[in-house]
Amino acid sequence: MNVFAGDPDDAAPEDRGRLSALERLAAAAALTLMAVLPITEMISRQWRLPGIPGSTVLVQHLTLWIAFLGAALAARSDRLLALSANTFLPARWAGSVRIFVSAVGAAIALCLAWAGAQLVNAERLEGGTLAAGIPRWVAQAVMPAGFLAVAAGIVWHAAPGRRGRLAAAIALCVPCVFGLLPAAHSATFLIAGIAVVLVAALLGLPIFATLGGIALLLFWNEGVPVAAVPVETYRLVASPVLPSIPLFTFAGYLLVKGGANHRLLRVYQALIGWVPGGLAITTAVVCAIFTWAGSGVTILAMGGLLLPMLVKARYPENFSIGLINASGSLGLLFPPSLPVILYGIYAHTPIDQLFIGGCLPGLLLVALVSAWGVYQGVRNHAERTRFSPAEAATAVWAAKWELAVPVIVLVGLFGGFGTLVEAGAITVAYAFLVECVVYRGLSASRDYAGVARECVTVVGGVLLILGVAVGFTNYLVDAQLPGRLIEWTQAHIHSKYVFLLLLNLVLLLKGSFMDVFSAIIVVVPLITPIATAFGIAPVQLGIIFLSNLELGYLTPPVGMNLCLSAYRFRRPMASVYRATLPFYLILLAGVLLITYVPWITMAPVRWFGG
Repeated sequence: MNVFAGDPDDAAPEDRGRLSALERLAAAAALTLMAVLPITEMISRQWRLPGIPGSTVLVQHLTLWIAFLGAALAARSDRLLALSANTFLPARWAGSVRIFVSAVGAAIALCLAWAGAQLVNAERLEGGTLAAGIPRWVAQAVMPAGFLAVAAGIVWHAAPGRRGRLAAAIALCVPCVFGLLPAAHSATFLIAGIAVVLVAALLGLPIFATLGGIALLLFWNEGVPVAAVPVETYRLVASPVLPSIPLFTFAGYLLVKGGANHRLLRVYQALIGWVPGGLAITTAVVCAIFTWAGSGVTILAMGGLLLPMLVKARYPENFSIGLINASGSLGLLFPPSLPVILYGIYAHTPIDQLFIGGCLPGLLLVALVSAWGVYQGVRNHAERTRFSPAEAATAVWAAKWELAVPVIVLVGLFGGFGTLVEAGAITVAYAFLVECVVYRGLSASRDYAGVARECVTVVGGVLLILGVAVGFTNYLVDAQLPGRLIEWTQAHIHSKYVFLLLLNLVLLLKGSFMDVFSAIIVVVPLITPIATAFGIAPVQLGIIFLSNLELGYLTPPVGMNLCLSAYRFRRPMASVYRATLPFYLILLAGVLLITYVPWITMAPVRWFGG
């Protein structure tokens, strides 16, 4: 997967400065309000005071605005998440390929904008309202506006010059042509359109455009109004639990910006750096802690700090890169992991039970990676730090407020004091106070708005994918694909263990080219009824699903951690593959244990899950 980082635009510096300032202000205002409203609601409930009318609905629709503001920012800065095999093409083709891909992406974004406009118009005629009398269509209007901004951003980055941009912009006429044609009902036309989208996807088409384009073609071919895609987008993004994703992500960004990663690294180095392979264990543990803020955040924020330390301690460079790469997704099963939250929402599985069930499997994967680190540490005579009770006590005391973050999260999740969204809001407030007031590594005036903008950009890119992916999934459900898969499975597969093996293979393949969020949206409705037919508990299925996708981050050819690691350490992809292979095999063994030994997942659920 590629996360492009181009120049936001070619406007005059003063215009860019004003626009960037406005973007930072909008992002900071949206995230701050999203955190303040749930906290106010929770306090009001605890003290039996009247809360803010409609605050829950307002927070849900703030998520919608954050999603499309972030999507527009990601497009403007050329950071839309995409799959890409175009690195294998000759350099002389790069410009033409970029224009073709941008043309396809812009056309799909414009189609989605038109579909969103149809939804907004229908809501306007219906006259529905939100809290405080705000018309529902006003909140939904951000969808067509956001898709238009995405289309403009894609065209702008199609080429450095006007000719290339104009060539890409010509594709914006395609939606007009489709609007004049009746539904095709033609398999040939449908296959040709999907083929164009898939070719563009291999060449770097953003994931949202791939899924959205296929969904639009399928609905159009069936004569279903294309507004069905933004309808499903609205239903998902405005769900009551989804606001926890931007909140927990924002908290993670605040902690990293404030220097929490350095202090926690010092703590674990002081506590376990003296054992054989101590620095390797420290790397696995610290990276696992920060995975809930995003695998990419862990590799990009911690990689530059950890790699020199590991090499200096006499760990081989290839081992060190593989360790950081593998550790970048180790904490995917621990609270408050965003994929776990989304899976719980979409699979209708209790989120608290998923976190309880993921505890032992998560610890198992961390232990396996740490054990390999210990072996390499002994084999290479890696340096160890002398244990100093004074240094350990000093490091723990210095990071005491950040060490308490997991307690805050767990109390918020399982203590019965508030909802998941309120727990996320409390985590944001706590992270801000700790980093800005206590440690003062974060400046409220200098850093806060910039961190908010970066968070919104990343979250918006992810939520945009989720929004269109759920439209694609809705078509699959309407086409009764899950039922057909159940019939085929029951006719050809009679063993639960054979089904689990096939599930492992499919999920590893999916994880190698699809991010975990869109994989949840697309795949979960297909496999859940089949797993139920084989008697697999919902929590166990969730942990199997997520642990496989966690390993998918490391699966060639384009597992996300592989691409981010190649980008961060400036290494060829083949070199990253070799460095990661031992860890991949180790984690594969762990995933198979989690799959075939249900006790690892279900025992904690029986003990603590009620």
